[in-house]
Amino acid sequence: MANKEFYWSEEREPHFERRKEILEKHPEVKELYGIDKGLKYKTLALVIFQLATAPFIATLEWFWYLPIAYFIGASVSHTIFLTIHELSHDLAFKKKVYNNWLSIIANIPIVAPYAISFKTYHLKHHWDQGNDKEDTDIPCITETKIFCGYIGKLLWAMNQILFYAVRPMFVRPIKLEKWHIINIIFQIVAISVYAYFVGFGAILYLVLSIFLAGSLHPLAGHFISEHYVFKEGQETYSYYGPLNKLALNVGYHNEHHDFPNIPGTRLPILKKRAPEFYDNLFFHSSWVNVIFQFITNPKIDLHSRIKRER
Repeated sequence: MANKEFYWSEEREPHFERRKEILEKHPEVKELYGIDKGLKYKTLALVIFQLATAPFIATLEWFWYLPIAYFIGASVSHTIFLTIHELSHDLAFKKKVYNNWLSIIANIPIVAPYAISFKTYHLKHHWDQGNDKEDTDIPCITETKIFCGYIGKLLWAMNQILFYAVRPMFVRPIKLEKWHIINIIFQIVAISVYAYFVGFGAILYLVLSIFLAGSLHPLAGHFISEHYVFKEGQETYSYYGPLNKLALNVGYHNEHHDFPNIPGTRLPILKKRAPEFYDNLFFHSSWVNVIFQFITNPKIDLHSRIKRER
């Protein structure tokens, strides 16, 4: 039977205490703090690749266009999305302003202006994980009622990027501040200039790529794998598999929540230095299987999240 209610916890999210325990036993993990010097180059290379190839791919016949959009366009878009995730933690530069500007540039091939809003909401997700009023990563009640059963979960998984993007605006609207406005204006200007020179077909390809990136795509499995309850009592889950190479090690999710100031490139080192804190946790080895289990397993649904009132 599927859950008819969320899992509720009266305890604090697990990462605060585990971080304290790890630092007490392994103070050397502080050496892993800091920026990833290669992140800015990876980000710019991905953005240039996506923007440069879009006009050419847009002219292809559908039997080339669709597979390329799924396997290449969506994969690149998703990795760009994850560079923005790293940048939301200020992991490319020591100065926050440079991280903000790079995330705004990385936002260009995503079409919709969201990088700075993502930073606002994502940091709240870390600070208030599972909080019923603050954590917009958790599905809302309306979602759980509409998208239930096999077909409902399939439709939700196919469109999860839309829920991921739109849900925060309804659950917890934020006041637009300086950087949000800069992001919106910059994106409108950048995408308008880009469309003027390369045509609307390239824009459609970019939109399709980001939609597929958050649909039934292997990399999209991390959206579900990170916090949906696959083992009762455990709130966050890591994935240790080859797709971490494309996903900037976002699969090391317990490690990331324990130490969000450690860049993804060094999270595997954290796990090796403190194995007694991670090796006993349930983990995923396949994001494809995560999506499959989410859709087909009647015990897992949109209620399979841990919530707390504080």
